[in-house]
Amino acid sequence: MEEEDLLLPHTEGLLASPNKSSNSFLSEISNLSTRPFLLAFTACSCGAFSFGCILGYTAPTQSRIMRDLNLSIADFSLFGSILTVGVILGALICGKLADLVGRVYTVWITNIMVLIGWFSIAFAKDVWLLDLGRLLQGISVGISAYLGPVYISEIAPRNVRGSASSLSQLFVGVGLSVLYALGTVVPWRNLAILGSIPCLVILPLLFFIPESPRWLAKVGREKEVEAVLLSLRGAKSDVSDEAAEILEYTQHVKEQQDVNGRGFFKLFQRKYALSLTIGVVLVALPQLGGLNCYTFYTDSIFTSTGVSSDVGFISTSIVQMVGGILGTVLMDVSGRRSLLLVSQAGMFLGCLATAISYFLQKNNCWETGTSILALISVMVYFASYGLGMGPIPWIIASEIYPVDVKGAAGTVCNLVSSISSWLVTYFFSFMLQWSSAGTFIIFATAMGLGIVFTAKLVPETKGKSLEEINSIYTESPPENSTIF
Repeated sequence: MEEEDLLLPHTEGLLASPNKSSNSFLSEISNLSTRPFLLAFTACSCGAFSFGCILGYTAPTQSRIMRDLNLSIADFSLFGSILTVGVILGALICGKLADLVGRVYTVWITNIMVLIGWFSIAFAKDVWLLDLGRLLQGISVGISAYLGPVYISEIAPRNVRGSASSLSQLFVGVGLSVLYALGTVVPWRNLAILGSIPCLVILPLLFFIPESPRWLAKVGREKEVEAVLLSLRGAKSDVSDEAAEILEYTQHVKEQQDVNGRGFFKLFQRKYALSLTIGVVLVALPQLGGLNCYTFYTDSIFTSTGVSSDVGFISTSIVQMVGGILGTVLMDVSGRRSLLLVSQAGMFLGCLATAISYFLQKNNCWETGTSILALISVMVYFASYGLGMGPIPWIIASEIYPVDVKGAAGTVCNLVSSISSWLVTYFFSFMLQWSSAGTFIIFATAMGLGIVFTAKLVPETKGKSLEEINSIYTESPPENSTIF
């Protein structure tokens, strides 16, 4: 397979060759019925649900926690924001930890940290225990954000790899919505106990789920690779070709390591420049396109444009869920690249419509339609995000890096995502004071540039093995040159 075939823009439409793609997709669904894969998928989905619970905990509990523990605004602000500090710390160690102890043992570590965090919050008598629990949860989120998609991508059959990863990540939104709803009626200490339930479900499953065959090959446990693949694909499946491909490519990577060296900074060789650029840009793009600003300040957008908050929240939750489900169904039918382009175009239109609604409101034009336009813009934005830009950047980032630099790449992508998220969220209030319409024009511009970037550089990875994808990215460029 030629590199040019993967990098040139595709001309077929979103549902081109639907019968062939659908048949290929359906023919692989039976592989998901193996018990080890189902258990592994369940564990990853519960982990994503737990991630959502962590994100959704503070919003409905703020007033009650402050009242019961006599906290100041500054105390609670630290409690809420220290999660981001933990995410950055987790991003720094996620790749090294997953490479050192393996994917499954890393899941053990992250879930134990989340459990300790929830119980620290639930039984806190002082603010320091609240902060400790939230920090531990943040570190776990920083590790899991990359680990979950990587583990799913390394164990799933190639033709359902995207759908499995997308469906698993869909549970982040479910967890956030569930905890937000429960938080309105459940005391905050009890809510923390409820938040620990997904972890308690995951822990017993970890005794029965297999380690990644790619990681086993990487650490020299070649004899276990075929046995693990048989457990994942079914005892009657022929996995000899897949096992041989994994082992041969891993051996090739090890030989290249002997020539080019090892360590974190190997990632910055020129042959990884394209894949590193794609991963970093894609994971940062939702943040630069205003995701956290829409998420954290949706109520402000609705209130300032005259939309009922209750109607707005219910509507956006529904459309985001529908978009996520539709994206999961289409992931391995239409492909990642087509969904990314459609998703980015929708987010661009959402940002642009929000900017127009602010502009019309400021100039007292079309007053009856401004609130409707604002509601539609937010719904379009979140539906489009759920369709593709939510799960796909992390899915692609988990697919395009060879096993020898996957840990380092995960650390870099995670750090870029976390830091860009913090920067945009921090400066959003200042940007609104400057110009509400101008702020969302900037977000729309970022998404517009993302469309161009995706159309020109992002390849289609649907239906290809991880080894095929990695070979296409790394074989042609000079091996010893560096970016810097």
